Amino acid sequence: MNATGLSIGQVALAALMDIALAFAIGSALLERWLSFEGQLARAAWQRARSSLVAATFALVLSDLLWLLYQSASMSGVGLGMALGAVPTVIGHTQVGHGWAIAFAGALLAWVCALAGRGGRAGLAVFWLAIVVIAVGKASIGHAVDAGWFSIAVAVQTLHVLATGAWGGIVLAGGMLVLPALDTSTTRSVLIRVAAQVSQWAATALAVVVVTGIFNAYRGLGGALTPLSDSAWGHVLTLKAALVLFAVLLGGLNRTLALPRLRRTASTTDAHTFNNVLHLEALVILGVFIVAAVLARCPPGYTAMH
Repeated sequence: MNATGLSIGQVALAALMDIALAFAIGSALLERWLSFEGQLARAAWQRARSSLVAATFALVLSDLLWLLYQSASMSGVGLGMALGAVPTVIGHTQVGHGWAIAFAGALLAWVCALAGRGGRAGLAVFWLAIVVIAVGKASIGHAVDAGWFSIAVAVQTLHVLATGAWGGIVLAGGMLVLPALDTSTTRSVLIRVAAQVSQWAATALAVVVVTGIFNAYRGLGGALTPLSDSAWGHVLTLKAALVLFAVLLGGLNRTLALPRLRRTASTTDAHTFNNVLHLEALVILGVFIVAAVLARCPPGYTAMH
């Protein structure tokens, strides 16, 4: 991947799209859990709600900007002239078709977030929108080379959803929501929500790992040589290292910090859990950035030909 202004912009916006989607998923889950906790959790619930609206808006905006950069890249013109190429990209390219699906889902998710998702029906529509976004994103990348209705696209869709859930719970929880529960009066709420964060993140991570292994095997062409002989392999290795670091931090919270917090309910142990979760969130931001770079690199198996 040549580092031009357009390519850097595309990678930055692709990372922002992934981060915004993750924040939307994580904020929606946290908002739901906190809605059962009553007045004590009001401040945290409001943070989750505001985060959800902001994340879906950021997703819509970054989608639009990414399309502009993509149109400029595909048409070989500058950003100022790229608007004229947008209809062609959307109507006549696989990337444009996948983008249109993802953007429709993003718009629907934003509308649902603004409307408060209106009970069970609204909640169902919101999560349908999230699935549509994942399908669209899976149809933009290398997975669609195997066909629109292929196992590769299905696995990538599941990978996008699982990554968004794992990353989003940690990002929204560690950076925005759980710090609002950092008082003695809300300690019991923090413990219950922290347990849900830990359990859901661990479950989503298991799916991330399984689907990630499938994608890595496919991208490597079933051989290990591209790990050392291709840019894709190098970036994949970096991504795997960051994921492993995040897993270690999550494991530390799950096996040490959370059980201790449950036993003591102390301020020190609450701070420990939140601080480790915040650090894990920072590492996950790095995972999303590296994943955006990986998506721009030709698959590793191409280095073998």
